[in-house]
Amino acid sequence: MLRTIRNSAARPARALFRAAPLPGLLFCLGLLLLACCLSVAIGSATLDPSALLRALLVSRPSGAADINAHDIVWNIRIPRTLLALCVGAGLGVAGALMQALSKNPLAAPNTMGVSAGASFLVVAVTFFLGITSLAAYTWFSLLGALIAGLLVYNLGSLGRRGMTPLKLILAGATITTLFTSLTQGLLVINESSLDEVRFWLAGSVGGRNINILMQGLPYLLPGLLLALLLGRQMTILSLGDDVARGLGLRVGLVKALAAAAIILLAGSAVAMAGPIGFVGLVIPHAARGLVRNDYRWVLPYSLVLGATLLLGSDVVARLVIRPNEIPVGAVTALIGAPVLIWLIRQKGVVLR
Repeated sequence: MLRTIRNSAARPARALFRAAPLPGLLFCLGLLLLACCLSVAIGSATLDPSALLRALLVSRPSGAADINAHDIVWNIRIPRTLLALCVGAGLGVAGALMQALSKNPLAAPNTMGVSAGASFLVVAVTFFLGITSLAAYTWFSLLGALIAGLLVYNLGSLGRRGMTPLKLILAGATITTLFTSLTQGLLVINESSLDEVRFWLAGSVGGRNINILMQGLPYLLPGLLLALLLGRQMTILSLGDDVARGLGLRVGLVKALAAAAIILLAGSAVAMAGPIGFVGLVIPHAARGLVRNDYRWVLPYSLVLGATLLLGSDVVARLVIRPNEIPVGAVTALIGAPVLIWLIRQKGVVLR
């Protein structure tokens, strides 16, 4: 009875978004703007509204208090906000593409081994080669994501029936476990490496500067653009490969382009913020719940909602044990784990 009441209450909202997806997207952008404002306003240091406004509006502050507020806002909070926005957008869109490509409702960068592969290669080059360059981290993160993606695809395609959602999720779990175990093994061997990357491996946008964002944007932005340009093709592909071919779609090319976008998005996101889980799993389901399977809208909604979720989670991460904070990856896991259980039990997710 309670479930029926909740479904009845949610139905008009879903119908409104499906009938008018553009105003709905603008509403989601408003939520994103609110999350950005909260991210700039809230932190370990308390700034009153007048000091915050002066820090935002005055380019050359005078007085120790105003200079301190200016440094906090422009050197810490705004870069952190932009980083969370970009990483959340990338993970949300990557998850939507992965679920569309694999026809697997549980596909996401963290469940299909992509994030684990990217993390392992970054830790491996730090351990064996002593590389600590941000630019190198980005390259190796992209390479690790590519290697993990290829391994999962090939393992999931073995057997007579070829690739199936069940084999894909099993392959993803296997590769994730493998790379996670190898990563932990390297960190146990070398405790100094553990000190350097421990907080990064938990998934965090804290303690990053604008240089990290600038290193990742050349890969993240092309990935986002490519994904958004594939919206119509992904909608056709969701009808099935045979139907898509019958409609004149070059299925192999579209899948290759979508895979390239996934690698760019997931690899750059991991390089910038570490392996943050569940954003790519939760957000595509929320987007499809609002606009169904029209990927011309699912992908923009995933971009905006992913950024909003990660920004909101980061604000919560700062408040839980203030003035200290927890990694944002812990907050997204607390949100995503119940959603994963709900997908399996309530929505009747079946993997064949």
